[in-house]
Amino acid sequence: MTPDELDALFKALADPTRRRIVDRLAERPDQSLFELCAGAVAKGQPVMSRQAVSQHLEVLEKAGLVQVTRAGRTKLHRLELWPLRAAQKAWLGRLL
Repeated sequence: MTPDELDALFKALADPTRRRIVDRLAERPDQSLFELCAGAVAKGQPVMSRQAVSQHLEVLEKAGLVQVTRAGRTKLHRLELWPLRAAQKAWLGRLL
């Protein structure tokens, strides 16, 4: 993992909203933008616009934490754990 990739990963995880999105995708993969927005409301979290959630998903995708696939016209989002494992090997493992 390069230093730039590590920076992108930690930047993505620094935001509590993005960590909540990661948690929701860990609970159930392959969620649409609508499902992620509705899931926040169902859990009593603040309502976020679809655009705001979409922007957070873009940051997570650039960091490699979210993979997007299509089912017809719908984008489905899935959590990818390999960046966290790579960060553990590349940097965290040396410290622990």
